[in-house]
Amino acid sequence: MRLFAAVLPPEDVADALAAEVAVLRGLPGADALRWTGRPGWHFTLAFYGQVDDALVPDLSERLARAAHRTAAFPLAVCGGGQFGHGRALWAGAEGDLETLRLLAERAEAAARKAGVPMEEHRRYKAHLTVARSRDAVDVRPYVDGLRGFTGRTWTVTDLALVRSNLPRSGIPGEQPRYETVARWALGGAG
Repeated sequence: MRLFAAVLPPEDVADALAAEVAVLRGLPGADALRWTGRPGWHFTLAFYGQVDDALVPDLSERLARAAHRTAAFPLAVCGGGQFGHGRALWAGAEGDLETLRLLAERAEAAARKAGVPMEEHRRYKAHLTVARSRDAVDVRPYVDGLRGFTGRTWTVTDLALVRSNLPRSGIPGEQPRYETVARWALGGAG
């Protein structure tokens, strides 16, 4: 299974971001980007890639412990930026980013301890990808558009393990499908 750990925004938060993204998609040159579908919006904590089915139970147990050891925390979608000279356009976050970062570290450590091969550790940058491009694109107008956006603050109460199903049809623009495999309540979430 192709898996990752994530924080999923509530529906109303995604609705507000979707309205902002709709405006961005109306800007000149927006067709140079592949806009991610709203069902795929998430804050990735740790990307695991292809995980052997035999490792999933241990990974799940360790993620449950990581969630239990982490208190619920406030978060909001806010602002935006880019990676890779316009290859990824993202919305950012504000709130208790320290706890979000701690949860990301715990999700990564859970995988390593469960035997999931992980790439080199990188400093965590909270982001929710809204568009991608295979080529470098000038995304400054879109970053500027996101700069003033702030969604409502919500309390993150759980950690999700998500399965990513890559497109297979070969249809241009087809998006990956995401399936939440499991969710665990954070320690302070009841």
